[in-house]
Amino acid sequence: MVTPTIQRRRLGNALRRAREAAGKSPDEAAEVIDSASSKISRLELGQSGIRLTDLKLLLDLYGVTGEEVEPLRELARAGRQRGRWSGYRNVVPDWFRQYLDLEADAAEIRWYQPEVVPGILQTEPYIRAMIDGEDVEQQITVRLERQKVIDRPDGPELNFILSESALRRDLGDRAAMREQLSHIATLGKRPNVTIQVFPLDAETYVVASFNFIILRFGEEIASDVVYLETFTDADYLDGPEALRAYNRLWDGLRAAALGPAESRRLILRIADEMK
Repeated sequence: MVTPTIQRRRLGNALRRAREAAGKSPDEAAEVIDSASSKISRLELGQSGIRLTDLKLLLDLYGVTGEEVEPLRELARAGRQRGRWSGYRNVVPDWFRQYLDLEADAAEIRWYQPEVVPGILQTEPYIRAMIDGEDVEQQITVRLERQKVIDRPDGPELNFILSESALRRDLGDRAAMREQLSHIATLGKRPNVTIQVFPLDAETYVVASFNFIILRFGEEIASDVVYLETFTDADYLDGPEALRAYNRLWDGLRAAALGPAESRRLILRIADEMK
């Protein structure tokens, strides 16, 4: 089932195209619905829903009529529904729930992680070693639930580049780390999962000390997205220049990383060293 976030992005893309075709500026659109131009930007980026009354005003301004109207109204209704993660508001902040929807609907995910194992590859003991504070069980449930995307027949193509330092960093006891590394090696054998390791002795000028995720979608959605997470918030980049820059960075890191078979051998060797 397509998530509300994706429905909002589809609607936003359609509204942006309609506004540009009508030759209207964001300020003109904002005036019609009595709001700031920043609201038009959020609508077109799929970051917020829209009331049907405001949608009608915008479509009238853009000259959208007839059979084109109802599909957009349906997207607006779907975009205002509660997402599947709304029941976990106490452990999943708003800015991350949007990512979870995008993750579930992506056609391809490119994930670079330099310091820890990516969330959807983590075993439960590894997760427990990472999480402290309240609502630990709910946080574990969310993370394990996310991992179902790997098993979905219609799920995304998953590509990971992990740094060797992430694999050697002990979280929990050594038995937990061996289990985690064995799990990664097993997942890497799946046809929809590619795992590469960026070795400590990689000879390259391409270096990234921060993690990033590129989510790729079908043509009907506005654009691909680069997800950058901080301690308390996240950025969603979908401008053409940002997408080109991060895809170039990904290509450089992938070229410098070990191939999938060599990466798997290194992962298992590190696991064996932890006995």
